[in-house]
Amino acid sequence: MAAAPALQWMNGERGVVVLYIARILYSAPFSLLSESISLCIISLFALFLDICADRDHDRFSQVFKTRPGVSSGILLGAVTLPGLMLSRLIQMSRGLSLNEVGFADLDYLQLQYWATSASCFIVLVFLHNILQRQDHRVPSVSYRCNWKTKFSLSFVALFAGICCIAFSAKSHFGWQVACVLLWVVFHGLVAAKLIQSILRTFPACTSIGEALLVTSGLVIYFGDMFGHTVAKIFGYLASSTFLSVQYDIKRSEITTIIQGMTIGLLLFPLFLKLSFQISGRFKFLDISRESANHEMKKSFIFYTSLVVLLVVVVPSWMQFVQDFHMHPLLWVLDFVFSEPLMILSLCTYWIALIYASVTRFYDISKNSKIERILLRKYYHLMAVFIFVPALILQPKFLNLAFGAALAVFLILEIIRVWRIWPLGQLVHQFMNAFTDHRDSEILVISHFSLLLGCALPIWLCSGFNDRPLAPFAGILSLGIGDTMASMIGYKYGVLRWSKTGKKTIEGTAAGITSVLAACSVLLPLLATTGYIFSQHWFSLLVAVTASGLLEAYTAQLDNAFIPLVFYSLLCL
Repeated sequence: MAAAPALQWMNGERGVVVLYIARILYSAPFSLLSESISLCIISLFALFLDICADRDHDRFSQVFKTRPGVSSGILLGAVTLPGLMLSRLIQMSRGLSLNEVGFADLDYLQLQYWATSASCFIVLVFLHNILQRQDHRVPSVSYRCNWKTKFSLSFVALFAGICCIAFSAKSHFGWQVACVLLWVVFHGLVAAKLIQSILRTFPACTSIGEALLVTSGLVIYFGDMFGHTVAKIFGYLASSTFLSVQYDIKRSEITTIIQGMTIGLLLFPLFLKLSFQISGRFKFLDISRESANHEMKKSFIFYTSLVVLLVVVVPSWMQFVQDFHMHPLLWVLDFVFSEPLMILSLCTYWIALIYASVTRFYDISKNSKIERILLRKYYHLMAVFIFVPALILQPKFLNLAFGAALAVFLILEIIRVWRIWPLGQLVHQFMNAFTDHRDSEILVISHFSLLLGCALPIWLCSGFNDRPLAPFAGILSLGIGDTMASMIGYKYGVLRWSKTGKKTIEGTAAGITSVLAACSVLLPLLATTGYIFSQHWFSLLVAVTASGLLEAYTAQLDNAFIPLVFYSLLCL
């Protein structure tokens, strides 16, 4: 009888997450014991909050307006990135035993893990405080409120203790432990502030779990670039400082270019809006009343500022961090023309395929009664034909191309949101042809999630990688698995996973089978190109099955979560 309430709490999504965490912990070596324990603490705390949030949904809705019709997703959002980081640490530990990875690289990744974990954990503490404030307003639940407070404080004490022990074991100096703890806590505090801004600035656009994933990812991405910048500054002053040691690792030029350009574009709207507010010239909340002359002035300032950012400000930052021997944009051109025949042929192939597909599907979306979800899956399938040849033949150029595509998407979304003349309205009309219930008038995120879902596994594999299919995690899970599951499930699905959901058992089976079939074709193909890796079929089966079940059960944005979960399991 005691097991009945537990089974009620363990829905399909939570069951897949438990499988995900258990698989990672099973593969973790004893040297990563502290990281494994911390992941368990985060998982238990997140599960507790996830159950409370779904049981008392109105309490969060009184503070934040999340995307309607979905669960909170706190558990999935809280453990995805820490689980991914721990998977990478397990993979790096294998490389260290093979003398293919240095201790500096492993220490750097461990710092990234703890920063990620702290970001997620402190956000969980923030969410718990929201529940506590709501509980205190109801006198009848005071006893339950006190129990929740003690329960959460035990998680905080355990996580803080494990974090201190982990870094104390690596350093003989107390000031170094204090510095790293402050650095880790700083990430968490910024994450707690950022998730509030995201949920309030973009109401009804994300669930709490999706916002948590985006928040922790942005904090780590910004913090990494900031850490390298500070380390570079301190390196000139004192080479023995903590940050200069932790961030003194070799990075590729492509990584620095993508990171610098992405961060610059993400910060661009904030600085531009602030400058407009200070000047008092433009009022973005009342664009429709502006005169044509005012629109042209605004557009001129916008495009001029954008050019200055992309040509002067961000490249200067890149050169400071990476020590480029030339202007980063010139470095990009030099890289592209290093193999002109192969790269230009690939670009021509991409442009032709994208142009034909976009024009064809855009006409269909306006004139046809075909379900929009199926049209979107055609783009998932198109990603396979675009990215797989490049990933096999030109992986470094594909890394750079993903960064360029992300930059273009960010610029177009800024133009669309602010209705910058003359492209703003045109981009808005075009994007509306491909949106669904997960997008809103404020923010269109589907194309970002598809691009990043395919790109992130490839970017993460830029260092040591001994799993041949790990870079293909996004392409396989979204381009093949998700597409086949949706199409087969929509046309032939009868048996549903739940009474209220739309996902079918037939669709899930088709998605899992199609990914396994693609892997069986891809592995021999990679072997013929000279790749020498190891990939256990049992691990592959677990990874494919877990990602397929997650697609079936989750109501979160699957383009964001499934590739990361699949990649994490493939690294083991």
